Amino acid sequence: MNRRVTLSRKAHFCAAHHLFNSQWSKEKNTEIFGNCIHPHGHNYELIVSLRGIPDSQTGFVFSIEDLKRIIYEEIEMLFDHKYFNKDVEYFRYVNPSTENIVIFIWEKLRNRIPKEISLKAVLYETERNFAEYSGDSHF
Repeated sequence: MNRRVTLSRKAHFCAAHHLFNSQWSKEKNTEIFGNCIHPHGHNYELIVSLRGIPDSQTGFVFSIEDLKRIIYEEIEMLFDHKYFNKDVEYFRYVNPSTENIVIFIWEKLRNRIPKEISLKAVLYETERNFAEYSGDSHF
C-alpha cells in the first residue's frame, strides 16, 4: 500500500534582525515596518515536515536522527545567536522577513532531503506570527 505519512521535527534558534528597504525614506520604512526597523531578536521555532511513503524495511519516511543532524548543520549552526542582516551573507541583500527566512530554510534543507520526499518548513517568529513554505509541492 502507498500510504503517505508526514514526519515532523521541531528546532529552535535565537536570532536578531531588522527590516529596512534602503530605497525608501526612513519615514516610509517606519510606516511599513514599524518598530521592526530597529534591531531586535526573536526566539524562533522551526517545524520541518517530511511527507512520503515509509520504507518497507525500516518503517521510516526518513531517519529522524538524520533529519535532526541536517537541521542542526544547515540551520541552527548558521542562525543561532546571529544577526541575520550582518552575519548571514544572503540576508545582507535580502530583507530578513519571516517569509524570506522560511524560504531560505526550505531551500537549504531541500538540498539534503531526497526529492521523492515532500518538504515543508514552518517558522514561528513569535507565538502568534509564523510563515510556512513547501516550494511548489502540494504538501
